[in-house]
Amino acid sequence: MWPLLTMHITQLNRECLLHLFSFLDKDSRKSLARTCSQLHEVFEDPALWSLLHFRSLTELQKDNFLLGPALRSLSICWHSSRVQVCSIEDWLKSAFQRSICSQHESLVNDFLLRVCDRCPNLASVTLSGCGHVTDDCLARLLRCCPRLRALRLENCARVTNRTLAAVAADGRALQTLHVDFCRNVSAAGLRRLRAACPRLALRAEHSAAMLPDQPPRPRAPAATLGKLLQH
Repeated sequence: MWPLLTMHITQLNRECLLHLFSFLDKDSRKSLARTCSQLHEVFEDPALWSLLHFRSLTELQKDNFLLGPALRSLSICWHSSRVQVCSIEDWLKSAFQRSICSQHESLVNDFLLRVCDRCPNLASVTLSGCGHVTDDCLARLLRCCPRLRALRLENCARVTNRTLAAVAADGRALQTLHVDFCRNVSAAGLRRLRAACPRLALRAEHSAAMLPDQPPRPRAPAATLGKLLQH
């Protein structure tokens, strides 16, 4: 019988190691990288980080991934009961609900600002359930990532017609835009964008049909109210 041959993982060449790392999730990559300097170098290879997917907002705070020019595809899809809380209009939230939202209110915006600074070659972004992402943040993303071809937004309550205007102004490479279940996007805003960008593949499932945020009107002073009642 032939003797069994053994090989340590560090004896593999760089290409094989990158291929091996590509099958691991972010936590497993980080754990393996801690074992030796050679594997840590593989972990820091930009070729390993062309795609990033996050399933919760807490994952954005970890150090188990790298942001850099190699990133082409980014998705943040938060499916949690807390998404429903964050989607409630601010003025309707209870103190308890506001305390829940304050724990992660700026996480996505802060993360996307880092992406703007480090990932100019980004081509695809998907944001789902990101109730606190703002028009200003998305407008900056469009300006800083001129190669962005696809932007998919779903259930992003703070996205308004201002994001549509930013797409018309700065989304020169954009080919696909989804604004599904974004209640503050109006039919008029969608019509203006279609007129400005007729080649854009635009989808807005249920957005324009949803009720937009309507903050309460300020109450009339008591004296004014009394005069109105007299008339």
